[in-house]
Amino acid sequence: MAILKSQGVSPTERLLAELCDRTFLRLWSYPNPCREDGKELCDLLVVFQNDVLIFFDRENRRFDQNPEDVDLAWKRWRKEVIEKQVATAHGAERYIRSGRSIYLDPQKNQRFPIPIDLSQMRCHKIVVAHGVKEACKRASPANVLGSLAISYDKKDERFDHPFFVQIDREHPVHILDTENLEIALNELDTIFDFTAYLDAKLDAIRRHALSYCGEEDVIAHYFLNFDETKNRHMIGTHDAFDTVHIGEGEWFNFERSEPYARRRAANQTSYFWDRLLQITSNNALNGVLGGNSQPFHGKSALHFMAMEPRFSRRGLSDFMLKSIRNFPESDEPLVRNVSLMPSFYEGTVYVFLQLKASDDLRNSEAYREVRSGMLEIACGAAKLRMPAIKRVIGIATDAPKFAGKTNSEDLLLMEFDDWNAERRAYYEAANEELRFFRTPQMQATKRTISEFPRATVKPGVRAKVGRNELCVCGSGLKYKKCCGR
Repeated sequence: MAILKSQGVSPTERLLAELCDRTFLRLWSYPNPCREDGKELCDLLVVFQNDVLIFFDRENRRFDQNPEDVDLAWKRWRKEVIEKQVATAHGAERYIRSGRSIYLDPQKNQRFPIPIDLSQMRCHKIVVAHGVKEACKRASPANVLGSLAISYDKKDERFDHPFFVQIDREHPVHILDTENLEIALNELDTIFDFTAYLDAKLDAIRRHALSYCGEEDVIAHYFLNFDETKNRHMIGTHDAFDTVHIGEGEWFNFERSEPYARRRAANQTSYFWDRLLQITSNNALNGVLGGNSQPFHGKSALHFMAMEPRFSRRGLSDFMLKSIRNFPESDEPLVRNVSLMPSFYEGTVYVFLQLKASDDLRNSEAYREVRSGMLEIACGAAKLRMPAIKRVIGIATDAPKFAGKTNSEDLLLMEFDDWNAERRAYYEAANEELRFFRTPQMQATKRTISEFPRATVKPGVRAKVGRNELCVCGSGLKYKKCCGR
């Protein structure tokens, strides 16, 4: 059965829907869901694993008229766009936690397709505010992008200024605006990356009273602030400061740095992975996805593929594209190429199988069954070769190098909770003829992937990171104190 999704009502809602479809993928992002009374629950709802993201999108053009009484206009704008939506976001969370039904349409014809585990749910509330970008710029020449300033602490009337939003630290809601909405969803453009950022921000709010001049500056601070002990980005500091403030201009400098440019360039190939996921997501939503997977319930290859962070997708895509380019030339009626690739998650690997088949075989009714059967044996053979793995995700396709304009994919999830001697013997026998991962042509390669690729520059060349300039000769010293002195 096909699932019909809203595309958003207003232009800003449609922009939000488009961005969220790309970041969280179409299978897990749903605009304009409704409560059991047919009224709208929120402007967009994302559910993936235990993360529930509740978006509210509001626009008020009061400042287009450049009002003389800025303080009064601000208070009215804030009440309409921020305060009411924050209260409604808390109400939406309460509704979801109550376990009441959610629908995709006011007529209640389609239930929300993703189950929510209320006992494990982590709720993130996000208000997207439009209509003050130019007013923010007019109010302060230092405001580079026209972003709202935010503070997470107890409300203090002494700091009740225009374009400064105070949010209760005990009940945090994330505030994005016209400019940094796209920055956030373009730079943190996987479910892993976006929720990891929100988690880091909430951790900082719990440790400190957090304030900043724009959400984009927090994003830059997050990327440049890496916790070596926990191997992840963080916001703020582990030191016992009562307050942490992130100043204006962090994003402006970061966006113009060489590390940012290298990361952005390196990530381009990673969208090969996203395109594969979106094709399968669309098939699931249109009700034409074959096989017995449960993409809406978590137990599917698609689900685990969507868990990969951006830099991991880059490595996986690079490897697959290289395998596609290097597919061997042969006139044999059936030629195969199989690759084994690691996941970001320990205990999980990917098997990528390409087949070049004769036209007669490809056009036969049995071909898809032959291809999916070979994929299953290849996944079982991966377990035989690497006994410690817990999960294999298989991807099979006709070799794109020869397939022409049309192609198809098979995805397979194989887990090994019930792995025993009988199952092992079955795949050992099944692999006797195909000999996956046992042929002398196998080649092993080792590659380290960094979120920010290192510069390929010669000693004595400077590299900019934000406002700092470091010498890349390996000394770790400032450029002028080393090769540039």
